[in-house]
Amino acid sequence: MKTLALILSLAAAAMPALAAQVLIVADEFPAMQELARQLKAQEGWDSQIVKQTEMPADLKPFQAVVVYIHGKLLPAPEKAMVNYTREGGKLVALHHSISSGKRTNELWFNFLGVDLPKGDVTQGGYQWTEGVTLDIVNLATNHFITTHKVKYPATGEFAPVGGVRQVLPLFTLHDSEVYLNHQLLGERTRLLGLRYTDKKTNREWHQSHAGWIKPAGKGTIYYLMPGHSVLEFQDPAYVRIVINAIIHQPGTP
Repeated sequence: MKTLALILSLAAAAMPALAAQVLIVADEFPAMQELARQLKAQEGWDSQIVKQTEMPADLKPFQAVVVYIHGKLLPAPEKAMVNYTREGGKLVALHHSISSGKRTNELWFNFLGVDLPKGDVTQGGYQWTEGVTLDIVNLATNHFITTHKVKYPATGEFAPVGGVRQVLPLFTLHDSEVYLNHQLLGERTRLLGLRYTDKKTNREWHQSHAGWIKPAGKGTIYYLMPGHSVLEFQDPAYVRIVINAIIHQPGTP
């Protein structure tokens, strides 16, 4: 019995820390280290943070995969994350997961159901601007992701083009980055909107693509647009929303 116990003890010590429920695939790490810390502190979930070139061969053991890649998304990791999701996985895509650098990827935008139109921003063309103040608006006031343990410090008017003017909960991010005119292709549940005033033109933008959920095969894609710096993962409202997306049970409101 002592020999068996010793063998089991050695085997356990030799096993990798596959207790990690979440795989975080990143190329900028301080922000994701902060997210992992908050996820552990608030929910007790463990994370493994890797470069896209160091992803495990099998993603199925992870309850969620978070992607935070600013630079080029390589074809092999792209395919692995697409397959993982379509086979029943949960992919949480953050911030620059939708950006102009991903236009050349073979699968990514079709998989996410998005397009970034070219052309002038006032005519619907995609534009990003950093160093801005940005309001993030709760569009789904009865949804788990936008409400569970989330405290919104303010409310404000939100009136997207063609939509109904409403007063909704919101929080504000400073020195942030805004993405205008994401074109969403196909049905999804919209969670968050953005409200942003361009200081050069004084035009106020209200758009409803700052957070959403979309089925993909047997799995689910979650997209959340904020995440420009580590500071945004220290914002109590936003980091809680990201955590809620990670722990959310697909198919439940």
